Amino acid sequence: MNKPFGYPEKQGLYDPDLEKDSCGVGFVAHVKGKSSHQIVMDADTILKNMDHRGACGCEQNTGDGAGILVGMPDKFLRRVAKDDLGIELPAAGLYSVGNIFFPKDPAERDFCRREFNRLIAAEGQTLLGWRDVPQKTDLADIGPTARSAEPWIEQVFIKAADGLTTDAFERKLYLIRKQASHKLRSDSNLEQASLFYVCSLSTKTLIYKGMLTPAQVVPYYSDLSDPDFETHLAMVHSRFSTNTFPSWDRAQPLRFMSHNGEINTLRGNINWMHAREGMADSELFGPELKKLFPVVEPMCSDSGTFDNVLEFLLMTGRTLQEAIMMMVPEAWQKHDTMSQEKRAFYEY
Repeated sequence: MNKPFGYPEKQGLYDPDLEKDSCGVGFVAHVKGKSSHQIVMDADTILKNMDHRGACGCEQNTGDGAGILVGMPDKFLRRVAKDDLGIELPAAGLYSVGNIFFPKDPAERDFCRREFNRLIAAEGQTLLGWRDVPQKTDLADIGPTARSAEPWIEQVFIKAADGLTTDAFERKLYLIRKQASHKLRSDSNLEQASLFYVCSLSTKTLIYKGMLTPAQVVPYYSDLSDPDFETHLAMVHSRFSTNTFPSWDRAQPLRFMSHNGEINTLRGNINWMHAREGMADSELFGPELKKLFPVVEPMCSDSGTFDNVLEFLLMTGRTLQEAIMMMVPEAWQKHDTMSQEKRAFYEY
């Protein structure tokens, strides 16, 4: 595999195979699902108050990573789609918006975008357009180290094929993203291959993140300051990359979770996941399931690896509760009062 852009080689106590996180997480939501810009403002307050749970580099203004996951801000996206792209979005659930990191090199960026467009068409979906995500590097006072690794950021709008349900559309988006990641992040012809990264691609959530400090997230992404940017939930994360080389893609939240801590069984978990792929089967994906392999993508942190597997379990038909219980089981072996049915589930 080609060396990740901007990453150091294995040296001294640093080993890229031992990447782990230790961070701060926060969550705010309206219990009845009512969207407002206040949720974003409250999440920003939480994030700023987790500065002690993150870390900065050799410069005070270069962060290990910070970000925010929000519910799809439909009101805001409809406005910018019309103003910036001249398009009318279909009903909620029938369109997707994703934030994508691209190489800074224009030629490599164009190549990645063309390949992404090809995969959208190959999976039978309709590309509506691309929008540059406004980045206020100077306003947010981004440090030189973070700037040197900063990707180009764009937003893709995709329309679901006619007759496709929201859940079926989500699976198509998953296929598009996994294939794009497999092909482009490991392309030895691209010097900046590791700068390509899909932060999120969904009908339900949108992620803004980067190699930022907690206080830099909202100033950097001006979308988040727009009064029309409304959400019913927000998850924020402040990263402390204890044994991990920081990068823009490894910032959190991830697509389905934020994580605080270190996973000590990481290598065994990854090996077991690779081994299980040979027996994997899914009624929802059928023969297309192989397009999703490897489930655990290279160059991920331990948190990123966990998110890869959680996403796979959810997309192949399990509920969130079942998937989490499978991945983080209780101490059940000597739990005498646990029901036999639940013990059997954990043993399975």
